[in-house]
Amino acid sequence: MTTATLKIFLAFGDPKRLRTAELSNWTGKAVAGPRSEFEKVLAREESMSSGVYFLTGIDPETNKSAIYIGEAECIKDRVKNHLSKDFWNNIIFFITKDENLTKAHIRYIEGRLIDIARQAERSLVMNSQSSGAKLPESDREDMEVFLEKMQQVLPVLGVEAFVQTGTKTGEQTKEDILSCNIKGLAATGYLTPNGIIVLKGSQAVLEERESAAKWPSVLVQRNKLIEEGILINQSGAFVFTKDVEFSSPSSAAATIHGGSANGLTAWVNSSGKQLKQLQDV
Repeated sequence: MTTATLKIFLAFGDPKRLRTAELSNWTGKAVAGPRSEFEKVLAREESMSSGVYFLTGIDPETNKSAIYIGEAECIKDRVKNHLSKDFWNNIIFFITKDENLTKAHIRYIEGRLIDIARQAERSLVMNSQSSGAKLPESDREDMEVFLEKMQQVLPVLGVEAFVQTGTKTGEQTKEDILSCNIKGLAATGYLTPNGIIVLKGSQAVLEERESAAKWPSVLVQRNKLIEEGILINQSGAFVFTKDVEFSSPSSAAATIHGGSANGLTAWVNSSGKQLKQLQDV
């Protein structure tokens, strides 16, 4: 992504309340706010425009992050229909200041966003079906640029449903790859802004340590990966069937070691230097 300057306006001075966001040299604009200020959000003039909106929260059945992605020719009229959905606690919508988004444009963006969110697997997508629309090549390219700008703004507003995991930025080198070894088993990964990604094919011990009983979160995390088929028993070890992002090096190391572990010492680079040493400045 290209560099950008983001301007955020806090309507009430509180970063969790009603706010708007705009990128320099972009016609798009985002409006965001908590469900508790739903009426204030819809009182904004921007809500009368066509655009794409997001309802975010926690799915009560799975306790996972959840998102609903929609489009409307009038944001204000459409989102009122979602008050019966109880999972969401925040709303964000995007419009264009030049009012150049047509019905076909917003349907295309909605469809692409649903696909991206499902691929990222960071949030449960609450849409029952996909959407989308065919566009002429030039319009399609314009909307892809619009999508890129939206994806720059959304994480700043607290929505990471579209951030891809397991994808290298192209800037990583062999020196960036870290390893976590135990009992002849090896796992590899690299740091990300959100934590660390353990790469597909990495190994983890089959049996948990006694310390795991003192740290239930280790067992919960491992069992979840096993239930989802991400950790499978193969040749005397658990093997990762896909890239997995953990919130911290210690969280990843604990899953690999089967018990509490210090990620700053468990992860080393190709020269054997511990992560703790690499981060010392």
